Amino acid sequence: MARVLGSVAAMPLAPSSTGLEGRHVRLEPLAESHVPALFGAGGRDDEVWRWLSAPTPRTEAELREIVCGRIKDVDDGKRVAFAVVARDEGTAIGTTNLHSWQRGDGRIEIGGTWFGRRWWRTAANTETKLLTMTYAFDTLGYAAVVWRIRPENVRSQAAITRIGATLSGREPQVDGEPGLLVYTMPRTDWPAAKARLSERLAS
Repeated sequence: MARVLGSVAAMPLAPSSTGLEGRHVRLEPLAESHVPALFGAGGRDDEVWRWLSAPTPRTEAELREIVCGRIKDVDDGKRVAFAVVARDEGTAIGTTNLHSWQRGDGRIEIGGTWFGRRWWRTAANTETKLLTMTYAFDTLGYAAVVWRIRPENVRSQAAITRIGATLSGREPQVDGEPGLLVYTMPRTDWPAAKARLSERLAS
């Protein structure tokens, strides 16, 4: 699905490893140097990793292996991975990713997002959503942002629903495992969602 710039239709852009600056956090390209801080924020915490595709890292070496896998995906053009850095502490507190973009259909996915438990439901979490979605919609020009969530992960479902995404489908079962729920926000709903996130940060 093309985006329209004036009277000229244009494909959305592929995301790149760039920095995104906010008041509370900055998103910077994920690197091995972030591993010690990330492990301190959320290593060994099963609740943080419960619904992620990677197992809970018990050591820095295990987390480094996960991070290196994400970086390889970046090098292969499959994702853009960010470390979320708290501006007040100057340290990495979580990660988020853009991946599975389909420029022809105008869809891009946000996933692999986690924060150390201390930062759940904080301004850092809210601003990370605002920064990534602003980048996807306003900078890159995508027509829809997608999240895939485990059916049991009611906390993430509630968080995505609060910002205005709606359940748009369910993937088929694989090896008896329930299919992931697919939530979508179209560009038409983005202005209202952006306003809600901005108001939440202001309060």
